[in-house]
Amino acid sequence: MTAYRPRLVFIGACLGMLLFGIVMTALGSVLPSVTERFALARTSAGSLFSLMSIGILLASVLFGPIVDRYGYRGMLALAVLLVLFGLEGIAFAPSPALLAGAVLLIGFGGGIINGGTNALVADISAGARSAGLSLLGVFFGIGAFGVPFVLGLLLDAAGYTAVLAALGVVPAIVLLYTLLVRFPAPKQPQGFPLKDAARLTRDPLLLLLGLILFFESGMEITMGGWTATYVNDVLALPAHRALYFLSLYWVGMAGARLLLGTVLAKLPPRRVLLPSLAIAFVGALLLIAGGSVLSAAAGVLLVGAGFAAVFPVVLGFVGDRYPQLSGTAFSLVLVMALTGGTLLPLATGVLGDRLGLRLSLLIVPAALVCAATVYLSVRSRLAAPLVAAAVDPNA
Repeated sequence: MTAYRPRLVFIGACLGMLLFGIVMTALGSVLPSVTERFALARTSAGSLFSLMSIGILLASVLFGPIVDRYGYRGMLALAVLLVLFGLEGIAFAPSPALLAGAVLLIGFGGGIINGGTNALVADISAGARSAGLSLLGVFFGIGAFGVPFVLGLLLDAAGYTAVLAALGVVPAIVLLYTLLVRFPAPKQPQGFPLKDAARLTRDPLLLLLGLILFFESGMEITMGGWTATYVNDVLALPAHRALYFLSLYWVGMAGARLLLGTVLAKLPPRRVLLPSLAIAFVGALLLIAGGSVLSAAAGVLLVGAGFAAVFPVVLGFVGDRYPQLSGTAFSLVLVMALTGGTLLPLATGVLGDRLGLRLSLLIVPAALVCAATVYLSVRSRLAAPLVAAAVDPNA
């Protein structure tokens, strides 16, 4: 078999992550318009985010063992196709039920892309996994920034249906590239090692890393989903201007991840996480407590920048510890992550109906404190030398 070319594979992973950025921000960007069109209550709108997270969660359970056993190309190609159908479904759904189905579809496809591209980059970036994953995350930010920015420019003139429909060209390009490029061979071509995979679920360190991602994913999806609605309600900005605030969130995340590639070349990843969480905490307080457009904009930008390091650094730890079962290990921690991504946005919507969005967004600084506390409990273990944990996670 002809060897794969790491640079071309990395480009393919970046294209996939750009598409996942579109997936993760599309619903939040059109939520004010969708809510108005279908007369949805906040609780019902929040359930759409939870439905998308459930789709991502289901995909996260499945992708790891499959890519470890069979490789990446087939799963990624199928996922991109599902996202294409899902985006068009959201654009043209005539009823809330069909809208929900389309949301579930992009969630499932997006979940495979997210897990698969992260595991793929971890596989081809031995020795610099956190830096490689940070650069990958830049493309998530580009995709996530692009949707609200374009919608903000074109919403009044074209409407969200036309803009989302036109976005279908992106997954079409990604699908073509995925089918043309050769990917790494499966890591377990002779059969999947069930006993080794089962031991992953009993590794306390891996579970605590997954718990950090539980809080992080919940916060990211909460901010990505509710920021435009929050600014629209609390600051009384029109929907198209509120979308620019959502763009600021993703700009902060993408910009910080671009800088992380340089920072992580000089500092060990474990020293980056706490300062990042502190930046996000300050930003969340600015957004929630501030009453001006300027303070809200600064807060949103800082939250995005603070969130930037968490997924690349934590997934880098996971990839270093389990190189032979990276897909399965990523599945486990991403399932935990997306459980948080399901619960926290829904809780924000429920509390928003009862208390208002300003108070309900206190979920974000509370979750930041929880994530920092868990990290402090494992930091010393992450500083220890790596062992052959791909065979025995408890070694």
